[in-house]
Amino acid sequence: MGYHGWQGNPPRTEDEARHRIVEAATACIDRAGLARTSLSDIAAEAGVTRQTVYRYFPRLPDILAAVAIAGVEAFAERMQRHLASFGSPAEVAVESVLFSLHTVPREPYLGLLLEAGEADVFTGAVTSAQSFALGARILRNTPVDWAAAGVRTDDDFQGLAEILMRLFLSLLQYPSTPTPTDDDLRALVRRWLGPALVSGSVRGR
Repeated sequence: MGYHGWQGNPPRTEDEARHRIVEAATACIDRAGLARTSLSDIAAEAGVTRQTVYRYFPRLPDILAAVAIAGVEAFAERMQRHLASFGSPAEVAVESVLFSLHTVPREPYLGLLLEAGEADVFTGAVTSAQSFALGARILRNTPVDWAAAGVRTDDDFQGLAEILMRLFLSLLQYPSTPTPTDDDLRALVRRWLGPALVSGSVRGR
């Protein structure tokens, strides 16, 4: 498996090796910041050679994506708590977009790819099946009457999550000029998405 080094404690599996490299990258970024973190730094932190790091993560953006994914559960918990204060499916949908716009670029790990100028990698991560599944889980666990809005099945939640995440991505990467206020964005999303989540119209009932 090519376990050279590892500070005398080689990982038992490929997944453990990747996890330890991600932990090393996180420690380096926390200590020195992204701009001063290199693959050599991460390799030294993990106690391996650069070649070992390349085996699992060919480029720094690949490691950053893994670091971001490792921090996504904490983000999901914060979003879940935030959305719990809203009383209708339409409000939850609107506020999920606003929360993401405000939070993701400022997250210590989720915003790493944007900070590194890796918009394509960020886009790929946001539009992955794993991201849509996470979004669906967040929506499903929000205490509103989704059934009344016609959102009942796993496919319903997955589809709604995908639409919301693609909308967030578009608003984040291609902002309007002049910059809209939060109220402007709420009004826009509510006007065009809200009616689909009223009286079960999502499924034509």
